[in-house]
Amino acid sequence: MVYKTLQNGAFEKLDRRRQKAIVLLFEDELSDEQIAKAVNRSRTTLSTWKKEKEFQKAMQEYRHIVVDDFVPDAIKGLKKLVLDSKSDMVKFQSIMAVLNLSGYGTMEENPEITQAKLRKLEAEADIREAQAAEAKNMTDSSSEVMIVDDIPED
Repeated sequence: MVYKTLQNGAFEKLDRRRQKAIVLLFEDELSDEQIAKAVNRSRTTLSTWKKEKEFQKAMQEYRHIVVDDFVPDAIKGLKKLVLDSKSDMVKFQSIMAVLNLSGYGTMEENPEITQAKLRKLEAEADIREAQAAEAKNMTDSSSEVMIVDDIPED
């Protein structure tokens, strides 16, 4: 599937060794030295390839096409997290990802603001947990009777 889509592109114009190097780089399972060995070249040669404009264009093309296959499932997964997650943190991060990817958010948001938002969400979650525990304790001890004498004497 991927190779058919790559026909007549920058990837297809490269020799087989460079193509294999791009695939191995994308898979991100081997070191540069191991990749160079797998394509029967030196690490220096691989480093030189990585600086070539055509190689970079082919890498970008390959990455784009391979990742495109996963985009619909990724969007469905984010939607499921937004709708079904019990964690406010997960919901928040999923919503931010959807907004960022759709152009309504900004990927360049200030990290300090993001951390502050996350701390606030965590604090709110802690408060809700404490309230739930308190409510549970109140229902567990509902058989107890407390007498309060707060009527002032004359």
